[in-house]
Amino acid sequence: MPAELASERKDDHVRLAAAQQKEPPRPNGWDDVRFVHHALAGVDAERVDLGVEVAGARWALPFYVNAMTGGSASTGAINRDLAIAARETGVAIASGSLSIALDNPDLMGTFRVIRDENPNGFVMANVGIERSPEDARRAVDALEANALQVHVNAMQETVMPEGSRSFSSWPASLEAIVAAVEVPVVVKEVGFGLSAATLSRLGNLGVRFADVSGVGGTDFMRIENDRRSGRDYAYLAGWGQSAVECLLEAPADAPVLLASGGVRTPLDVARGLALGARAVGASGSFLSVVLDGGAEALISRIREWSDHLTALHSLVGATRPDDLRRTDLIIHGRAAEFARARGIDIDSLARRAGGKDAR
Repeated sequence: MPAELASERKDDHVRLAAAQQKEPPRPNGWDDVRFVHHALAGVDAERVDLGVEVAGARWALPFYVNAMTGGSASTGAINRDLAIAARETGVAIASGSLSIALDNPDLMGTFRVIRDENPNGFVMANVGIERSPEDARRAVDALEANALQVHVNAMQETVMPEGSRSFSSWPASLEAIVAAVEVPVVVKEVGFGLSAATLSRLGNLGVRFADVSGVGGTDFMRIENDRRSGRDYAYLAGWGQSAVECLLEAPADAPVLLASGGVRTPLDVARGLALGARAVGASGSFLSVVLDGGAEALISRIREWSDHLTALHSLVGATRPDDLRRTDLIIHGRAAEFARARGIDIDSLARRAGGKDAR
């Protein structure tokens, strides 16, 4: 694809994603998770440490700026603001897909700005699963990346006007990428979820980290359908699983889990951590802040999330994110229906604290 058309597509993605963020708030899968309130379970906030170990590094915060954009002048400016915010807050950050820049090297600067503005931060490069091992290495080198996200996007490709429908080679391609790069690989869906069977297969392919990236956030089916003249794939609305459903059914042999997809608040982050995610990613929520107020607004928002997440840990008696896995949770709504249909025991989640409130 010519560079001009490719850049136009990236601008379209941001424009349509931003439009979704302007829509009235709607419930999503995270709303199916409730913490049981134990009024005497709290701990002093000063004891809370939000740090987590991910991909061979210690992250100061258990949430991160997830993959968004790059590939045009305007998206490069967005990446600059995202990177500045990451630098000033210590949050990890992932780039958007570098595929456009691998094909059109003149556009690489719109991604490289993430490292230039954030020289000491944890940065994840991002490529599509169909890219060659050499492309994967080039992407890592271009950003001096600490890890590589490999995105899987069969639904997006299906609806995308210029998308590919050649999916059978993807497992072998992924296995080759994992073997070729020297940094940890994080396999990431783009908003339709990773099933239990997929997570097990990823583990068998040598993948150590996976972002389940479920339904409820930026909807790339809608984005690609809105780019079609007839908008003829609208009937696929709602395809996939939420991050909550993916975390509930994750098998014992799954890679280390990250979670994203519709993360709106620090409470959603806490919910993801309590369900077993090592860290939780946000894209659309942070994109809208940057578009409205630039880097300074996002710095303020990330610091607010950090403060609020510390307060939530204190409230439920968790001194670190791993402790949230022992809190009592009630699963209801569509997630409970999904769990029952898939044979998942969710009742035990409501009794994990073991009488902690009675200390």
